[in-house]
Amino acid sequence: MTKIIKREYDSNGNITYSENSDGAWYKYDYDANDNRIYYGDSYGYWVKQEFDANGNIIYYENSTGFWSKRDYDNNGNQIYFENSDGEQIHFIR
Repeated sequence: MTKIIKREYDSNGNITYSENSDGAWYKYDYDANDNRIYYGDSYGYWVKQEFDANGNIIYYENSTGFWSKRDYDNNGNQIYFENSDGEQIHFIR
């Protein structure tokens, strides 16, 4: 059975590193608002994210090449979406 054998945290209590008994490791990074902006693991997979001041995700990218972008209005409503698959959506409110 795989067990977590090591964990590290930042000063805000967010986990920044973990390792399990099989030797796999996982890394995390956060922005000033404690939003997780990076995840990476020993298998080569990673995710990068960006957030606006309201905590809405505005950009996502992963190691498979997939990415997406989002825009929001002043009320936090999503008004635009686009991704690497060619999908584009303009939301009308």
